[in-house]
Amino acid sequence: MEATVQSNARELWSGGDSPFKVSYGKIMMWYFLISDTFSFAGLLISYGAIRLSQPAHDEANPLSWPDPNHVFNAVPFLHGHYPLVFVTFMTFTLIFSSVTMVRAVQEGHAMNRKGVLFWLGLTIIGGLIFVGSQAFEWSHLIHEGMTQKSNPFGASAFGGLFFLITGFHGFHVSVGVMLNSWAFLMTFFGAFHRRGHYEMIEKLGLYWHFVDLVWVFVFLAFYLL
Repeated sequence: MEATVQSNARELWSGGDSPFKVSYGKIMMWYFLISDTFSFAGLLISYGAIRLSQPAHDEANPLSWPDPNHVFNAVPFLHGHYPLVFVTFMTFTLIFSSVTMVRAVQEGHAMNRKGVLFWLGLTIIGGLIFVGSQAFEWSHLIHEGMTQKSNPFGASAFGGLFFLITGFHGFHVSVGVMLNSWAFLMTFFGAFHRRGHYEMIEKLGLYWHFVDLVWVFVFLAFYLL
């Protein structure tokens, strides 16, 4: 009896079964996302500390913290000031792409290759729109004179923090678009279908939802506070 128990224990802990009933790939993705959370948390906490150390927005004080409504008011192809309109569009696009990613994962569970292609394709388009929109916003602010060391709208620290944190997030979105594009091609050629599962789509979905969630905090820090 003791030999049987030891044999079963070896089978359980020698790679036969996952103690969490989760695949190795999913566990590693969660580990990565948790570690990446600390990276974004450190950046946003630093932003908060610097933000609180600076005087609140005051038009009479050019070194005060800038008013987001004055900084982020440009919209492509439109003249005039539209406070936070364009970034709201960016945010909606990214959140909607998270919804389409959920649908892609659901179609993968149903082994529907065409459904995965459709919804994953929409997710990629949403990611491209977001990255392109961010590129416009960056180019507009640089044209206005904002750099990592200077800021015509107020405190110079704002420009450096904005480009650092939104750039770091934009890099994550760009990587997500590339990974989703690779998964789209793999799905198109039937690689996942031949494996008998679409777990890779689910793992990429975890990454994409993480990127969307982080943007909520970035949006709150820079555009609302």
